[in-house]
Amino acid sequence: MRSAIVLSTHTMGLGVIRSLGIMGVPIIAIYHSDKQMGHVSKYVKHSLEVPDPEKSGEKFIEMLISTASRFEGSIVFPVSDETLVLTSKRKSLLEKYCTVACTEWDITKKFIIKNNTYTLANAIGVPAPKTIIPRSFEDAVKYSQLIEYPCLVKPSQSHLFHKKFGEKMMLVDNIDQLLAVFRQTSEEGIEVVFQEFIPGNDDQVVNYNSYFWNGQPMVEFTAQHIRKAPPFFGSPCVVASKEIPEVIEPGRKILQAMGFYGYSCTEFKKDPRDGVYKLIDVNGRHNLSTLLAVHCGINFPWIHYKHLVEGELPSSNGFRENIYWIDLIRDAFYSISHIKSNPSFIQFAKPYIHSRQFAILDWKDPKPFLRRIVYLIKRAFKELFNVPFQNLRDKIGGK
Repeated sequence: MRSAIVLSTHTMGLGVIRSLGIMGVPIIAIYHSDKQMGHVSKYVKHSLEVPDPEKSGEKFIEMLISTASRFEGSIVFPVSDETLVLTSKRKSLLEKYCTVACTEWDITKKFIIKNNTYTLANAIGVPAPKTIIPRSFEDAVKYSQLIEYPCLVKPSQSHLFHKKFGEKMMLVDNIDQLLAVFRQTSEEGIEVVFQEFIPGNDDQVVNYNSYFWNGQPMVEFTAQHIRKAPPFFGSPCVVASKEIPEVIEPGRKILQAMGFYGYSCTEFKKDPRDGVYKLIDVNGRHNLSTLLAVHCGINFPWIHYKHLVEGELPSSNGFRENIYWIDLIRDAFYSISHIKSNPSFIQFAKPYIHSRQFAILDWKDPKPFLRRIVYLIKRAFKELFNVPFQNLRDKIGGK
């Protein structure tokens, strides 16, 4: 059986590693950060630490080519935004040595650069939050007087923003805060958009997961976010499988307009003001809660592997509902915030009582969870005895 080379081994990568590993696929894990833990999984046959793909892109590609040459016929899965960007841009080169499980840059840039995503959604009539793209500080000043507050300042490429400021986006309450964020991000060379804030709790956000080929969905799966970490603007820490027919059509429409193929996870949020699900994001790689779909009967990484390696085109099938995916550590860390916003302890505990799949904890494969715990303890001690990280919210004096 051909090997799978998984690029980045944090939670998303660990999900892919386990999804393929349980099917007997030999796993080669490529990692570039101490915070990653999937490379110690029992399913990994070989692991390799490489340079940060954003800082040393050419070196990263050289080492990837060397690895792919060693494991002839392998398939590469980029499962983080930074590895996806680099792999997508160099796909034609990499395909001389291996199969690459991502789209070409001409397609990738339509979803990885959010300016492009929202412009396309608006052009084809897929509902999305009102979005303004400032090109200069003068634009920012002009638009700041036209938009409603609070509003979101979102990065064009979220992984760059998060790496620099430790947050996915910023909610600003007034003109002064908006211009302060724009000035700070501009100084760092990070493009942003100003976007309408859609009210509503975390459970109004849903996922449309699919495997596309030749412009058609071969397999589809939907899920509902239950909690995020941190609440409102973080990534999901609890997700539940659920039939959500309202997002099928807009999900298909945006992916077809992009010319997308392969696996993706498209996010929508239901706007309580009009009851319409609006496009939030398109992720053209395997997502954080990959193991949820697997637990529900749809192994997307295996579908991806079988199609690209063996030419087996998947067919549509149903999935189990009301199954939960839980990132235990992150959910526990923000438990007080979640209980404050919804004081029902029974409601908070519900995912733990029902059928569930943990993101990292797995008694059959315990090393990734233990490594994650050790990393968090080390980081806590480091922050205790050093100057704590100052995020963008601190810099602008936001709440």
